[in-house]
Formats: sequence, structure tokens, C-alpha cells
Amino acid sequence: MLKKILPLLFLPLLMAGCTATFTNLTPKTQVRNDNNLYPVEVALTSRQQTLLWDSIRPRIMVGNDFYDMRPTLMMTNRWEGLLPVPAATNTVHYRYKFDFKYNALGAPSADSALSPEYVLRIIEKGTEK
Repeated sequence: MLKKILPLLFLPLLMAGCTATFTNLTPKTQVRNDNNLYPVEVALTSRQQTLLWDSIRPRIMVGNDFYDMRPTLMMTNRWEGLLPVPAATNTVHYRYKFDFKYNALGAPSADSALSPEYVLRIIEKGTEK
């Protein structure tokens, strides 16, 4: 009996799967600038049909710090933001975090998706190739 029911218990996990795909549109290396703010951009695609796209709140996550992003003009699934990198730092590890709502039974429910970790290298002027 258990052998017949066990596959049904895992069915919701298989159907949910990984519904969000992140595409980092930021170069891996940028030249150091005077204001120490570096533009980053990400695209999000999702198979989740219940996702409420207007509720998405994307942020850049560096350690425990978060930086807001804004929608890219004339694009429906891309966001951009500025990543602060201290002058003494040459490498920063960051992720994108998307908080959103989706339609559920009754009222919309909240969820979030976290991208893989990305690395941005800052090089000094004159050393770029």
C-alpha cells in the first residue's frame, strides 16, 4: 500500500520544481569609478503561472545588506540597480533576491526566490584589457 501512495506524496514537489530562472546581465569585471557605485542588471523568467508580476520587489543582497532595484525601462522582466563597492575592495560577492506574491486559495501568498551567487571584480583604470 505504501509503495502505491509514496509517489503521490512527491508529486507536489516535482510539479513545483524550480520555477524561477535568473540571468545576470552584469559584466563580471568593471573599471573602478569615482563614486564606487557599479550598475548591475538581472532578468527573471518564471514558469509559475500564479506569480503576480506587479508585486515583485527585487533587491541586491551583499552579505546581510540589501539594495533596492528598479525596473529597466521598456522591459517587463528586467531590473537594474547600483551596487556599492568600498574603494579598498576589488571583489564583491552578491545575489539577487526577489520577494513576490502569487495567487493561492483565498488571498495572495508571499514567497521569495534567491539567485545563485555572482562575483564582481573591480579593476583599476589603465589595467583593463
